[in-house]
Amino acid sequence: MKMLVIAAHPDDEVLGCGATMARYSREGHQISVAILGEGITSRYAERDQAGEDELNKLRACSERAAHLIGVHELLTYSFPDNRFDTVPLLDLVKTVEELVGRVKPATVFCHHGGDLNIDHTLVFRAVMTALRTIPGQSVKKLYTYEVPSSTEWSFQKMTPVFTPNTFFEVGETLETKLAAMQIYEGEAREFPHPRSAQALRAIAERWGSVAGVAAAEAFELIREVC
Repeated sequence: MKMLVIAAHPDDEVLGCGATMARYSREGHQISVAILGEGITSRYAERDQAGEDELNKLRACSERAAHLIGVHELLTYSFPDNRFDTVPLLDLVKTVEELVGRVKPATVFCHHGGDLNIDHTLVFRAVMTALRTIPGQSVKKLYTYEVPSSTEWSFQKMTPVFTPNTFFEVGETLETKLAAMQIYEGEAREFPHPRSAQALRAIAERWGSVAGVAAAEAFELIREVC
């Protein structure tokens, strides 16, 4: 089975479904990851103040994390960090359409539409548009994932509210996710931040308890064509 994970920023792919990707890679499925944004320039007053060395270092982190998880193909783009609302939505839609046409995945994972981060919400909108159910659409399942420090920080005041209804057991690959997150040195944080290893483990164990397993990642199934 071919799976495509679409993320706005470097590290979102790990935070959202890193353990699930590792599990399915081990089981022989082909995982492609697309990171649409460059992920760093919003830290500066002007986008061009970010050095090329910093951008290259972050891309290298994405490559190392993808290799650790077992990703088949990593595709990176350069949409402006936390400024996706300055780009025509059509540009995002066409990028996703091209991705899907190239990868031809059966399953897609993307951001949840009710996240606090504007880039996340626009990626969700673009994916929903690009994956409209026209004849010949390869995608049969579309899931949204949560991103700690974005999904829960909307405090269920932004719609749609993340309502997970599918849980992937990841007891054997959770440590791989945590190790991949540590590769992103500039993004990982100390506890009690949601992106700390301790918090990520607690989140997986909490969802595991909901699903009756040791650890799980939670997703909202948007649609399935059987």
